[in-house]
Amino acid sequence: MQRTLIKDAFEKTDQVLLKGWVHETRDLKKVRFLILKDISGRIQVTGIQNKTDEKTFELLDNLNRESVVQVIGTLKECAQAPNGKELIPESIEIIAKAKNPLPIDASDYSKTELPLRLDNRFLDLHSTRTQAIFKIQSTIGASFIEYFTNKGFIYAHTPSLIAASSEGGTELFKAKYFEKEVFLAQSPQLYKQMIACSMENMVTITPVWRAEKHNTVRHLNECRQMDIEMAFTDAKTVLEEMGSCIQYIVKQVIKKNSEELEVLKLKLEIPKTKYLTFAETKELLEKNGIKIPDDDLTGEAEKKLNELFPNTLTFVTDWPMKGKPFYIMPKDEDPNAELSEGFDAIYKGMEISSGGQRIHIPELLEKRLKANNLDPKDFKSYIDSFRFGAPPHSGWSIGIERFTQVLLEISNVREVCMFPRDRERITP
Repeated sequence: MQRTLIKDAFEKTDQVLLKGWVHETRDLKKVRFLILKDISGRIQVTGIQNKTDEKTFELLDNLNRESVVQVIGTLKECAQAPNGKELIPESIEIIAKAKNPLPIDASDYSKTELPLRLDNRFLDLHSTRTQAIFKIQSTIGASFIEYFTNKGFIYAHTPSLIAASSEGGTELFKAKYFEKEVFLAQSPQLYKQMIACSMENMVTITPVWRAEKHNTVRHLNECRQMDIEMAFTDAKTVLEEMGSCIQYIVKQVIKKNSEELEVLKLKLEIPKTKYLTFAETKELLEKNGIKIPDDDLTGEAEKKLNELFPNTLTFVTDWPMKGKPFYIMPKDEDPNAELSEGFDAIYKGMEISSGGQRIHIPELLEKRLKANNLDPKDFKSYIDSFRFGAPPHSGWSIGIERFTQVLLEISNVREVCMFPRDRERITP
């Protein structure tokens, strides 16, 4: 007999074989209940003294929570049971017994603190709330790729080992590569540009690493980025694509994850879009009593934008050059411009993305590298790729964990990363 998922079992009238985990048991002496769960849902298994096989009835009183079991039985109507049906067992077999006591409470009513949950993530992933988060994150990633591959984008894969910094700065993890020293990639940036300059439009989800010594609720040292790059485009084009893509993703989450949103007690709305220059944003914030640096937005400023424009994806354009990486194009391709063709996107009070038009002119790229105290020799293959017919191109990236955190209004980004890596955590 083949296994049936719990969600499909409710439609069956004949005997079914279910496999899953013991969520909880209850003993009412003459009646014993097992709540069985798998990734698709839960079902009540009911054993009745003198009606259920004696061995099976006894076993119902000796099952540790989270043990893996196999149940063969038939469904019958029961108004008191979840979904209006219960499974009358003919046999129960323990596949893998869970040790008792459990290191954490993985129930729906768990009060276990996040650090201990992360220490035992293998068990925390059994909880309904945690599964709801990652089912939604799965929809986010799949919808992102679907949106762009439906438009003909190439789904590409970029290296995780690089020879030099791809973002500037020194926040890189070093690694030994045979006789050489290499680094874990901060970004797919340089490679996705080279792909776009040959295959026009690309999309990817890829891991990146940042050796920044922060310890905040919004940063990780390893995360996954959703990236695109488009040839023959400017910043405005890719910015509009982001707005449409995020609206599509949110629409798909609302459509496909209604049960998970209910678990999280969250009601989503498809966001609107708004466009402001950095200068306009600075002026608006100062009118509302918030001062910001000349080249960046503070966390307080991002929250204020959300207050002023709720449920809105706010794009801040014409960003000052000194606040952007070396590869962002100066305004109007002017080497001396103070403003850039770069932008940030703010959603629900947090920056979720940076992007813009890239420099495709080798001589200008060399100047910008030197201005950022980087040696053009370390970027020779990257610069040379633009010497042989490179069109204007633009792109952006969104961290999937950061986006999940913001969309679902989760307080700590570690909760939306299956196995987070930060300054303190390298296991499990």
